[in-house]
Amino acid sequence: MLRTQTSAAARRPGRLILTGLAILVASFVVFGTVLVQQITERTVRDNLSGTPAVTDLVIGAVDVPPPTVADLRQIRAVPGVAEAVARVATGVSIGQGYLNLQADPGSGPLTTVRVIEGSYPDRPGEIAITPRTAERLGLSVGTTTSGTGGEVTSPAPLTVTGLVDAGRDAGYDAYAPDSAVIGWARLTAVERVDVRVAPGTATDAVRQRVTAAVAGQPIRSGAEVRDAEANAAAQQVGKLFILVGVFVSIAVVAAALVVTSTFRIVFAQRMRQLALLRAVGAGRGTLVGALTAEGALTGLVAGVVGVASALTLGYALPAILRATGYQVSSPGLPLAAAVTVVIGAVVLTVLAVLAPAFSAARVSPLEALRTASTTTAGRRGIGVLRLIVGLILAVGAVLAAVATVSQLPKPDQANYDASRPLLLLVASGALAFFGLVALGPLLVRPVLAVVGWPLRQLGPLGRMSVGGIGGAPRRAAAVSVVVALGVTLISGVVIGGASLQILADREMALSAPTDFEVTGNVGPLPPAVVTRAQAARGALARVVPYRMVGDATLLRGADKLGDVESGYATSDLDLAALPSTGALDVAQGSLADRGPGRIVLTSWVARDAGLRAGDSVTLAVATGRIDVRVAAVLPGDGPLHASILADPADLDRIGVPAAYSGLLADAAGSGEDGRTAGVRALRQAIGGSDGVGLAVLADERDRNDSLVRTLVWIAVGLVGLTVLIAVVGVGSTTALSVVERVRESGLLRAIGLSRTGLRTMLTVESGLYGVIGATIGLVLGVPYAWLAVQTLGIEAPLTAPLLPLAGLFVALVGLTALAGVLPARRASRVSPVVALGADT
Repeated sequence: MLRTQTSAAARRPGRLILTGLAILVASFVVFGTVLVQQITERTVRDNLSGTPAVTDLVIGAVDVPPPTVADLRQIRAVPGVAEAVARVATGVSIGQGYLNLQADPGSGPLTTVRVIEGSYPDRPGEIAITPRTAERLGLSVGTTTSGTGGEVTSPAPLTVTGLVDAGRDAGYDAYAPDSAVIGWARLTAVERVDVRVAPGTATDAVRQRVTAAVAGQPIRSGAEVRDAEANAAAQQVGKLFILVGVFVSIAVVAAALVVTSTFRIVFAQRMRQLALLRAVGAGRGTLVGALTAEGALTGLVAGVVGVASALTLGYALPAILRATGYQVSSPGLPLAAAVTVVIGAVVLTVLAVLAPAFSAARVSPLEALRTASTTTAGRRGIGVLRLIVGLILAVGAVLAAVATVSQLPKPDQANYDASRPLLLLVASGALAFFGLVALGPLLVRPVLAVVGWPLRQLGPLGRMSVGGIGGAPRRAAAVSVVVALGVTLISGVVIGGASLQILADREMALSAPTDFEVTGNVGPLPPAVVTRAQAARGALARVVPYRMVGDATLLRGADKLGDVESGYATSDLDLAALPSTGALDVAQGSLADRGPGRIVLTSWVARDAGLRAGDSVTLAVATGRIDVRVAAVLPGDGPLHASILADPADLDRIGVPAAYSGLLADAAGSGEDGRTAGVRALRQAIGGSDGVGLAVLADERDRNDSLVRTLVWIAVGLVGLTVLIAVVGVGSTTALSVVERVRESGLLRAIGLSRTGLRTMLTVESGLYGVIGATIGLVLGVPYAWLAVQTLGIEAPLTAPLLPLAGLFVALVGLTALAGVLPARRASRVSPVVALGADT
């Protein structure tokens, strides 16, 4: 019996691969993940160390007192030391911005920069800068500016002698030799010293001499430091792949469900053959063993093919990328992981085949007397035990969700621990999914009645397509549940990402409401700076000056409200003039009510002072006081970290000086060119004014937006693995369904259905798997996503991005329909005569 079944499977390798296609894809994904992790870690180790490869010794560490300048001189005097370079950085405040001045030799084996214009500095007071720094600060080769930094407290001259390529360019990077940095900043210590040993000299001998010269300083080899730097970066990669592993595990579960459904269809198609075996004496146990062995063979072949495919691509892709100029390392040969994946594929397939095998083994020998094969896939009901289990799971999911809601943070709750409600939410989601697996066949027909109604109105083809799905609800449920899982996860990511983006926009509207900010570092802005900035309309779209006082208090009668001793930061910033005002949210009241005699508070000030929207209070500074009413309360921090927003007329009445503390401005043009033009215009407005700083807030906003987009796309890619498995399941189910229904297809052709009509009907059936799954997935995904956002306690608003969700629905339906195109073409090519004579 075992030999008969396995040899029959081996004679039809196409069906064998088709049956285990989901396992093949899962094996490819799992082993591919192992290879991608190796590629990433090796690339990080090979390319992301900040220590040059020729560094033999490194003196100094972050957890001990740093080497002194005297230590540096002693190290350079040690015999066998070919080069000793100090690594140190110091912040430099210049008239219109900030520089990060870093020590680098500029040439030789230990340099990390390359001169691309001009010459490298060779004396104190000279610097080389990166191209973006030159654009942002309006500096060029030969320009002289002045700044303070290190131990320099009064402005000292700095001359730009060249531009350098440093591999990364943050827009504020400057470089000079260590002697120039130390001399200009008057430093007495450095961060560390990199040493290159003279050729032909033993490194250990030099290490001993350096140890004697600078006793007490830790000395490590360059290889140790590079490994430590690479390991720190690789550790972050490892943490990321732990998260990847979670999503891969979900995809593997989806593959198991698809394979279970596939085997159920295959065994149903062979019901007459199995009945004949029972008639000639095969016992149920023997039949189960034979079918399980067939599943193990399927898992073995699928696992080997999946691992081999992943290994081929894992070695080919880095080679292709290196040929195009990317520094990507190749993976190793993780044989243990490969064997584990193959064994896992076999075990998973055996577990998946058990339920269909036991079901098929219950076939009666009398089934062999039927004139055609029969299938249990069309059974519409489920057993009593399965119904009870499904209802218990569904009730458990609801109760866990209710418990999650009860644990959500209350308004103004100070200490909130999200761990318990998150665990309850995950438990609720897991129970809901397994409940859906159990009750799926009962849900298919009601869902199909709703989503299939438009198709039924289109004519006979539409009605036959809907009838084909409704006639086999167990099969439809098995595939649609996997699609629903993928849609639930992706819709959760889309909704969570949209909520996170709104939260990020709100935070940026507070901390970076415009592209630029100009502030007086030691006093108010000179009036001429504001006037010149407002006149630069060609480069600046808007200029919004503001005042800020730091000692405002809130009074009720003679009593001071709140526990803050120094007072609250209060600003008269005009929110209506800022484009980002629409991104702000309010906890109480309305921002539109702000005006003379009405103020806006942040939530912590409202809690500290015991105030709510609509309350009356007295706003006081050293020069006066005024009675005001609270118009609104912000849920978090205030714009530019102001605690109170007051009307300009109110600040005038209490004697706040008219001089502005700073101004906000937006670039008139878009992109980097528009931003650079705005920086230059503001720099010209600042002119030679002392103590005036310029900050490019748009850079922070861009980094934040890029981070959010990257996180969302990574999450979509990870949960997309489940969707990939679901699409594979739809394709294999449709292909096997075509084989099962070959006589039905022949009959339809014989009574006049064209090849195009048959192809259309089967393709629409495949698409309906996606429609059912996507509908159920959205029904589950949207509320669970909203609940997850609330559970995190990050005060993100609940949102439903309709266009992305609609696009997700259409894309899933399109993919599942596309998965049925090839099986439909195959079915349409079969002659009606041949089809009617077939006995599957």
